[in-house]
Amino acid sequence: MATTVAVDAMGGDQAPSVVTEGAAQAVHQAEGDVRVVLFGPEDEVHDTLRVHADDAAPIAVRHAPEVIGMSEAPAAAVKRKQDSSIHHGLGAVREGQADAFVSAGNTGAVMAAALFVLDRIAGVERPAIVGYCPTIEGRSILVDVGSSVDCRPEQLVQFARMGAIYAHRIKQVDTPSAALLNIGEEPSKGNEQVKAAYELLEDAEGVNFQGNVEGRELLQHAADVIVCDGFVGNILLKFGESVATGLMEMVKREMKAQQLGPQEQQAIKGVMEGVMEPFDYEAHGGVPLLGVEGNVLVGHGSSSARAIERMIFAAADVADEALPEAIAAAFEEVPASAS
Repeated sequence: MATTVAVDAMGGDQAPSVVTEGAAQAVHQAEGDVRVVLFGPEDEVHDTLRVHADDAAPIAVRHAPEVIGMSEAPAAAVKRKQDSSIHHGLGAVREGQADAFVSAGNTGAVMAAALFVLDRIAGVERPAIVGYCPTIEGRSILVDVGSSVDCRPEQLVQFARMGAIYAHRIKQVDTPSAALLNIGEEPSKGNEQVKAAYELLEDAEGVNFQGNVEGRELLQHAADVIVCDGFVGNILLKFGESVATGLMEMVKREMKAQQLGPQEQQAIKGVMEGVMEPFDYEAHGGVPLLGVEGNVLVGHGSSSARAIERMIFAAADVADEALPEAIAAAFEEVPASAS
């Protein structure tokens, strides 16, 4: 049975053109395993979709007249524009008409609307956004990367629990290890928030806690799940995104300075592209919002058609693994107060 993914056609810097192109690529690659429903101003979405897909493609368009812009204040926009593409897409998930929702639009608005339309999973104090930290073994999971910039220690423990469930079910890690991002390895290091979280994580159910991890250890795959608040996580995430483009530019300049020949340059370029692949955020397209009653993924505002395609596939994977149900079951079995 095909997985149905609701897509915010108006989300992103180049919407709806890039979004409809990515959706068309996804259903073509899926060969019937994925259906897409695009939400946005119907005429505008149809006009761009016709450029990228024929009428036989398993893509539907549903009218959503309002659009929440990238620069709008999330809470106010969600309250004021309840006919938005974000609201309607999330509503499709709530009503069982779609298995997941994805958006490359205003992340804060997606989170606020998800809480409004879908609600939190029982026991979850705050949702968390998953990110990826490149390592020599591939990627660690980084949580949170922007959902909550001010967190209590208990909420960091919840992030660790949800991140471990994600790593187990989606990344197929048998017993995911978790570490707390800090300025030193000793339990006494860090601010009061992090020191208190360390004590709680030592006894937390469902968390294979390995202690603190410093920034210099992240590339060594210090743990499967790296835990931090959204303020720290977002800074780290965006620095990582800049590494690939920055290093490639530095290498190009150095090759030119050393007057390397075309064959030498091509060989080095191939090596660097392989090294930089884990830093490519478009490879996974989007990341899930953990802790809400439905499958919701958010992507980068500058997402290309390739990134949209990958986000749709990531959403289908998350939906197939029933991630919210797994988190709900874990929090029901071991409530937050007992973890």
